[in-house]
Amino acid sequence: MSNLRKISDIVPLRFENGKVIWLNTKAIPWKEEYKESRNYEDVAKAIETMEVRGAPAIGVMAAFGVAAAVYNSQGNISELYDVALRAIDRLSKTRPTAYNLFWALDRMKGKASTLLSDNVSPNEFRQELVNEALQIQREDIEINKKMGEVGSRVIKDGDVILTHCNTGSLATAGFGTALGVIRSAWLQGKNIRVIATETRPLLQGARLTMWELSKDGIPSKLITDNMVAYAMKYEGVTKVILGADRILTSGYVANKIGTYGISILAKYHGADFYVVAPTSTIDRTEAKDIVIEKRKPDEVKTVLNLVDITVKDVEVLNPAFDVTPPELITGIITEKGIAYPPFKESLKKFIQESG
Repeated sequence: MSNLRKISDIVPLRFENGKVIWLNTKAIPWKEEYKESRNYEDVAKAIETMEVRGAPAIGVMAAFGVAAAVYNSQGNISELYDVALRAIDRLSKTRPTAYNLFWALDRMKGKASTLLSDNVSPNEFRQELVNEALQIQREDIEINKKMGEVGSRVIKDGDVILTHCNTGSLATAGFGTALGVIRSAWLQGKNIRVIATETRPLLQGARLTMWELSKDGIPSKLITDNMVAYAMKYEGVTKVILGADRILTSGYVANKIGTYGISILAKYHGADFYVVAPTSTIDRTEAKDIVIEKRKPDEVKTVLNLVDITVKDVEVLNPAFDVTPPELITGIITEKGIAYPPFKESLKKFIQESG
């Protein structure tokens, strides 16, 4: 049966001849709209407005932004290096919580510094930074497929899997993190069902995850965010599998708002709770130092800025992320393997292996 199953091949991000090309996730599921630009400011705005979102995708997009800035600039190597630094500085201010953003920008900065020290030609400087960005993209896809292979081992035939937000191809360079694990299990012929939350206020689950699951033909149901407990009890959820924007070495996980609540419900109902993310998401800071992005009130006061749903001057709380403590997490799936408690030991080992 497994060899009859196929999944869609979505390419959300590309770099071609100095242009960054991205699939505008704000237009999905209504249309597949690609945008393009040679300007890193446009790339920054695309991240800020969530035309591109998901921690791995943000990292790749930022790397492409730096590559575009240098590719489309003239000057000697010192001047090109300054262009790269300006682009890195601007892109670093787009979204504060997703750790892949800073990981990718640090990598691009490190490459630029090495090239400057080596006193390469301007053309080589441009090409090598483009190559580095493209390598980050390739590595992300390879890592996602590896995580899918590793993570699918915890999925059994007959599992009912609840997922939150969007963690598929649209959130990465391709294939996906948590949704990549689900896709891998599906390709192996396992009979699974998926329950996806709508993920208010921007409806990434309803718009993006259901779009991807539908394309892949994976049996799935959509629920509102306040139906999670009901689904746990009456739909027989056996596992929760979702992504992460930042994982601390202590095992704390920052992810889309609502994740913390789902972890509590999973614990109560006896459902395993797995987080899926590459080791590039792992951060050595402490939980108290995580900056939680606060977004605009209109996201909560409207449905996708189309319909007002409350009184005009209502006070709004709109954090984009929350933090789940390690005691509520069954395991953390990475390309290096599955980390189990105590996370301080298992995650530390993965970081050491990554260098």
